[in-house]
Amino acid sequence: MPDSALLEFSQPRRTAHQFVRETLRRAILTGALDGGTRLVQADIAAQLEVSTTPVREALRDLAADGLIHFDPHRGAIVRELDMTELVELYDIRKALESLAVRKAAGEITEAQLKSATELQDRMDRESDVGLWVQLNSEFHSLLYRAAVSPRLFSLVESVQDAATIYVAHSLAVSPGRIKEGNREHRSLIQALRKRDGEKAATILESHLDATLETIVTANSTEDQAEPEQATKRTRSSRR
Repeated sequence: MPDSALLEFSQPRRTAHQFVRETLRRAILTGALDGGTRLVQADIAAQLEVSTTPVREALRDLAADGLIHFDPHRGAIVRELDMTELVELYDIRKALESLAVRKAAGEITEAQLKSATELQDRMDRESDVGLWVQLNSEFHSLLYRAAVSPRLFSLVESVQDAATIYVAHSLAVSPGRIKEGNREHRSLIQALRKRDGEKAATILESHLDATLETIVTANSTEDQAEPEQATKRTRSSRR
């Protein structure tokens, strides 16, 4: 990544620690920092014009959220998920997030419904996959906060972040899923507006199932493409 690239993901300054954490989180969740990328504290500090102390604190937070891990020899690495772990994550997401929308159906305010609709309007217009993924996270977080259950929200957010790394990548391969997701979001808002928690949970579970299927398909497509690309390179080298 170029020396100034992280600045594209910088967030409004709060504390230096929060600034670095949210900037790195956004870069990871939008796919700008790929799985397996090494995060060097000194390089990040130089790019974001901070000391290494807030960078070190931010990396600890991201590790706790499951977005990175620490290798004894290479330091902080953007985490890569395998398909088995991803399926497990989505099982957990379905359990937690369906509970959250059931609770939200009885608590959500008109102001929150209005904000969700406005966010979805922006998502309908958004053509950039990375920005759509960011708005998607904001949309889901808004609905889950409406459940008025801080402990549940904290659990949901950590699992959601860990899975979002794959979402951005899969949508780049299958952009048609974005329109489907937008329609499902509209149905979810409608169910919450009617205070129908069971319907909202059913829509949410189907939404997550479809997203998981897109991720698995995208991963399968890439796995098939790699041997073909290797074969082409071999043939080219023989000419």
